Amino acid sequence: MARRSLKLAGREIEEPEDGDAAAVELISLSDIVGYALRRAQMAVFEDFGRRFAALNLSPAQYSTLATIGDNPGRKQSEISAALGIQRPNFVVLMDELERRGLAERTRSGDDRRSNALALTASGVELLKRARALQGEQEAAVEAILGGEERKTLVAALRKLAREI
Repeated sequence: MARRSLKLAGREIEEPEDGDAAAVELISLSDIVGYALRRAQMAVFEDFGRRFAALNLSPAQYSTLATIGDNPGRKQSEISAALGIQRPNFVVLMDELERRGLAERTRSGDDRRSNALALTASGVELLKRARALQGEQEAAVEAILGGEERKTLVAALRKLAREI
């Protein structure tokens, strides 16, 4: 069956075949760092979602648990700033982690207006399981890229985050 010609925006173009997403041209996007980075991030986050589904953890929740686990007793404002999470969003995130019994906020000894953060025993146990899953994901990425290319990618991404 012959493809039809369409007139769009005053130009004659050939009608694309239905369902052929691979035929969509991305020429003007394929070499853009931000586009490639976003596509890679989406792929990694989709994989994260599959791996962490049984733990019911989002990437932001995992990052928060890991950072609190590495920095017990630090102020809520310090953890949220280090992770780049806006204060109102971080409060909601912490509310959920507290509701699930994974983390707790206590009044900071030196500043009663601030909250110090810590993991509960359940949070420590869940983080242990989550870190094992994260290790599996990192191993899968390394299997795709190789060890040196993975290290180079992480270093390049850190540099971009610092400099832009």
